[in-house]
Amino acid sequence: MALIQTRRGFLGGVAAAGAAGLIRAPQAAAAEGPLETTTVRLQKPALCVSSLYIAEELLRAEGFTDIRYVDTSLGTTGPVARGKVDFAPLYASDCVRGIDAGEPLMLLAGVMAGCFELFGNEGIRRITDLKGKSVGIQAVGSNPHALLTLLAAQVGLDPAKDIHWVADPSLKPIDLFIQGNIDAFLAFPPEPQDLRARHIAHVVVNTAVDRPWSQYFSCMLATNRDFVRNNPAATKRVVRTILKATDFCATEPARAAQQLADRGLTGRYDYALQTLSESGYKWREYDAEDTLRFYALRLREVGLIRSSPQKIIADGTDWRFLDELKRELKA
Repeated sequence: MALIQTRRGFLGGVAAAGAAGLIRAPQAAAAEGPLETTTVRLQKPALCVSSLYIAEELLRAEGFTDIRYVDTSLGTTGPVARGKVDFAPLYASDCVRGIDAGEPLMLLAGVMAGCFELFGNEGIRRITDLKGKSVGIQAVGSNPHALLTLLAAQVGLDPAKDIHWVADPSLKPIDLFIQGNIDAFLAFPPEPQDLRARHIAHVVVNTAVDRPWSQYFSCMLATNRDFVRNNPAATKRVVRTILKATDFCATEPARAAQQLADRGLTGRYDYALQTLSESGYKWREYDAEDTLRFYALRLREVGLIRSSPQKIIADGTDWRFLDELKRELKA
């Protein structure tokens, strides 16, 4: 009974928030034709994009009966490119590099902006202070390494020469930072919330508020090119539910955080609430294509990709579902 009440409360809350529109689902389904598949595999998301978890009941309302959350390496494009998962929220910079490398990614929408923060010790107050300092990353070539390279290059540093990169696969950068073995690292939720709660260090760059990073999506909704080709009706319904769930997280962060806590998807309600409240769920406001153009230009400037922004957009995007849903959901 408790589970039924929780689900009813959730769906009612989404509808009240103006995000679900569940009563329109049968009409929309009829107009779009039958689902090509009732199975959908979603990458287990990070806390900041937990709208994918919130979307589960909405997916059922859309006709999906087998909804799977697949545990993969967060932030990497490989599982989507290889068809191990059908949809994932992936970092825009990672997507651009994947498309440049020829991976069959198809980007469908922007999900959120501003999910990472640069933390530094007392000797680092601005990005230029990273010169000659040690910066922790999980691995050379990883997405944090690429993002930090862009941050450094933007202020005139030579990332290859001016920064001492510390990569220790056996330890997380946050652990090295807390131990005092590195000077700075890039934090992702719930790491920033944890550091602030423990009053450890300070934020040098917060991409949720600091330009130019705050003006672009950090995460995009990605799928495999073959999935879109073979399942256009299913693709549109998945995109719709995730955008609705994203709206719910934006307008009702406390209720969304409580849902995550009730389902055991987060160990800290307060961290979840803070993350959802601070995240930039701006799929209605920001331009997904402009985000890819921005990151493609920056990545090309530092030599991390070869393709032009135009080629990245032509090879790896399909905005028709987003355009339809903006009209349907009155974005």
